[in-house]
Amino acid sequence: MPAPQEPIDRRAIPPAARESTFALADGHAIRRIDWPGAGGGQRGSILFLPGRGDFYEKYLETLEQWHRAGWRVTAADWRGQAGSGRLGNDAVTGHVDDFSDWTADLAHLWTAWKAATPGPHILAGHSMGGHLVLRALVDGLVAPDAAILSAPMVGMAGPPLPLGVLHAAARLMTKVGKPTRPAWKWSEKPGEMPADRSDLLTHDGARYADELWWREQRPELVMGPGSWGWVERAYASSRRLEERGAMEKVHVPVLVVSTSADRLVSHASAVRAARRLPKGELIAFGDEARHEILREIDPVRERALAGMAEFLDRVAPQENP
Repeated sequence: MPAPQEPIDRRAIPPAARESTFALADGHAIRRIDWPGAGGGQRGSILFLPGRGDFYEKYLETLEQWHRAGWRVTAADWRGQAGSGRLGNDAVTGHVDDFSDWTADLAHLWTAWKAATPGPHILAGHSMGGHLVLRALVDGLVAPDAAILSAPMVGMAGPPLPLGVLHAAARLMTKVGKPTRPAWKWSEKPGEMPADRSDLLTHDGARYADELWWREQRPELVMGPGSWGWVERAYASSRRLEERGAMEKVHVPVLVVSTSADRLVSHASAVRAARRLPKGELIAFGDEARHEILREIDPVRERALAGMAEFLDRVAPQENP
């Protein structure tokens, strides 16, 4: 009978994990965190990318669980987020010149990471991270053995208007003012989290509080609204994904995990993506799950993680067991 495992402290870097930096192609340094993998990572390796305004500290619990399951685990910031600098004109607005900047960074990290880790190699992303993983797959920049997309931002929740109309409106907003200016209001008091923000993310109050704790402990992680430039480029990238034949040429097994109660990204778009991908699969939640499925109440998390494990055991079995 295996010995019981120690509980996971969501407010501490796990003992087996190591934080460091990684130099991108142009020398820009991003933060990363690595677990060597229980038993040397005999199960394989997972590279996880978080969402817009996110940081890897929010996912320590899930990353540690993967590590304990035998995976060699890595997570990293996106350029311009969390502790990896900013690309706009202030310390809190999330900006990017183009989403292809991020997918190029991902391709660079992927190449170095894959060469240094045991297979099978899995690429996972949450929300905007899921969008960028899918975009990199569509553009042929990465070739994992399988991919997992958690609440992917294939489309954004919002007005039920055609994507082209939404993109045109966002493009206009980048012309009538600076593209780096915030696209929405953060809160009544700058720097404070909106009172109803937790209602968008998770039913689990304790896990939501963990994020606020990490922001207090590491102020460099704090990020507020996206810029109008980010919004316009997000719509442009979504149009790339929606192109005829784009997803259909991706032959990597992809698991999409999404919830119909999501008010930040489009569940319908995620479901459609799972259907368009030749080897796409879907785990769908309802009112029991909000946007941050991996930070939800235990029954939701357990179902999501069990589904991911079953998917990976089937499509990316352990090499040379």
